[in-house]
Amino acid sequence: MFDRVSAYQPQLLSVLRIISGLLFLQHGTAKVLGFPVVEGVPPPGLSLAGLSGPLELVFGVLLVLGLFTRPVAFLASGLCAVGYWMVHAAGGAFPILNGGELIALYCFVFLYLCAAGPGPWSVDAAMGKRA
Repeated sequence: MFDRVSAYQPQLLSVLRIISGLLFLQHGTAKVLGFPVVEGVPPPGLSLAGLSGPLELVFGVLLVLGLFTRPVAFLASGLCAVGYWMVHAAGGAFPILNGGELIALYCFVFLYLCAAGPGPWSVDAAMGKRA
């Protein structure tokens, strides 16, 4: 059964990239555009959250499109690593206790996308870059 699913690995890589990008994009739109409204999200400005919002917005769009996927995924992974250590790690050693589960997962999904590439359903693949 799983051999049949393996045949779709390239397409599922694209699905992982698109869905991860859309979910990451929500963080940017909440911080920059105020949509969706999320309680406790600071406005854009010269704070960690204020600076991360525009990056999440741009990186999310580029990941959804699959444009410059590898460098964008690398930078997004780094952004998440910095965010985890600066914001969540101070709250304790366990991500489930410090609220850092999601950002840690994003960090490693983006690191995987950096290594694996965008998949076939991407602007990078359409432009003939290595998918």
